[in-house]
Amino acid sequence: MKTAVMTDTNSGIMKAEADSMGIFLIPMPVIINDETHYEGIDLTETSFYESLTGGKNVSTSQPSPGDLMDLWDDIFEQGYDEIIHIPMSSGLSASCSSAISLSTDYEGKVQIADNHRISVTQRESVMHAKKLAEAGKSAKEIKEILEAEAYNSSIYIAVDTLEFLKKGGRVTAAGAALGSVLNIKPILTIQGDKLDAFAKTRGIKKCKQKMVEALKNDRETRFKDADDRHILIGAAGSNLTEEEAEEWKQMLVDAFPNSYVYYDPLSFSIGCHIGPKGYGIGISVCSKDYDN
Repeated sequence: MKTAVMTDTNSGIMKAEADSMGIFLIPMPVIINDETHYEGIDLTETSFYESLTGGKNVSTSQPSPGDLMDLWDDIFEQGYDEIIHIPMSSGLSASCSSAISLSTDYEGKVQIADNHRISVTQRESVMHAKKLAEAGKSAKEIKEILEAEAYNSSIYIAVDTLEFLKKGGRVTAAGAALGSVLNIKPILTIQGDKLDAFAKTRGIKKCKQKMVEALKNDRETRFKDADDRHILIGAAGSNLTEEEAEEWKQMLVDAFPNSYVYYDPLSFSIGCHIGPKGYGIGISVCSKDYDN
């Protein structure tokens, strides 16, 4: 069986990289002033955040059923027998449940893995799926493996401004105003299904330190039995400069010297809610047959 691996841009994987790895990709739609754009296709990180901070009406959406099924049909026309599709977590978007519903028309040839991840942890799932497909695993087997390992990950995100959380109803206007005056920066966490509050600190520098401490605690408790070679650390950010991104990545390299560390921009689905200059960090435990 020839199994295709597919994901969306919430994984941090963009078209050029997906093409180079032989992974199929569907871009996530972004609506700006009632016009639909697509992450990584006709919408760059710079233009997205300029729109978000420039007073435009910005929201994200799930792929249309037609676009999703057209891509599946195209993959089969290219000679693949099965598809394993890894969308963002069902707890963060309806795109996963929509894909599951649409897949029923394909008589088991399209398998949707709801492994409750997004961003850097979702990327690890996609890379793992690719290795499994190359090893001859079926789409159904890959789905079962990914879903069994779903919660072997954590994400923490530090928000520089409360403005966009206020717009999304996650913090009151009064709370946002007070936070701005006191320079309070919230830290959010994603432990599978949803974005939750984790901690508050003063200043982004302390936020970064707090997140590193949280990830070290996860490593020493939840993931204490994992070999360093099977720990992936993902640094992420929203509209960071190259210097800021490299500094953040290096901070994590120093904190986790024996693990693989990389950097990805946060997806627009997250950036839309947290705004620019946010910092993210994720940890994933890889399967023993995943070769870094």
